[in-house]
Amino acid sequence: MTEQQHGDGDAVAQAWDELVDTARRTVTDGLVVGTSGNVSVRVGGTVLVTPSGVPYDRLRPRDAVGVDLEGRQLLGDLSPTSELPMHLAIYRNTSAGAVVHTHAVHATAVSMLVPELPAVHYMAGILGGPPRVAPYALYGTEELARNMLGALRDRTGCLLQNHGTVTYGDTLSQAYDRTAQLEWMSRLWLTAAAVPGHAPALLSPSQLSEAEERLKGYGQHRGDPVTPGTPPTGPEALRP
Repeated sequence: MTEQQHGDGDAVAQAWDELVDTARRTVTDGLVVGTSGNVSVRVGGTVLVTPSGVPYDRLRPRDAVGVDLEGRQLLGDLSPTSELPMHLAIYRNTSAGAVVHTHAVHATAVSMLVPELPAVHYMAGILGGPPRVAPYALYGTEELARNMLGALRDRTGCLLQNHGTVTYGDTLSQAYDRTAQLEWMSRLWLTAAAVPGHAPALLSPSQLSEAEERLKGYGQHRGDPVTPGTPPTGPEALRP
């Protein structure tokens, strides 16, 4: 084995471990039940993806499943998730490094009520704006993948009607965080909308755009100097 091949193998092994951890987290956080939902991450020309019908707590390094962007299996003996067409559609049409698909309860409920999650919170900015609902299509089909891509136009997350959520990001951590925020915003809207005699106040497009710009600087950035008196960025900047 060459040094490059060994390095590639290490990268795949590390990515698979992170993928399994993320898949297990979707169950722990109540975003999926059993083996529903799926997770993928791209390593070079290989897309690692959760296998079909295998409980996440049973997944081991030897169970790694990898395909190319055309869906041809490159790694493993287990069959990839039935939702592979959705994952590959995102990788072929965006710069995504990771994709998370869940059956989150509140987000799925919203998908049955409105064509777009109303702008109830500025965190919609991390998705590029209020997430749209992709029209229903049978799971695992190219039709569902096409509907999803339409809903993802200028967005990094969407709802799937009567089905669930899809988000993507540069990393698994980012994709998962977007999923968690999408579920939280869905729960927020459902809670506010359920109060009799009141309609939730919504943010305007300009307010969302302003928040989206500020969210681009959210979080810690290694190497950034911290100078007393400097206007805060990240979470501090978002506090009133």
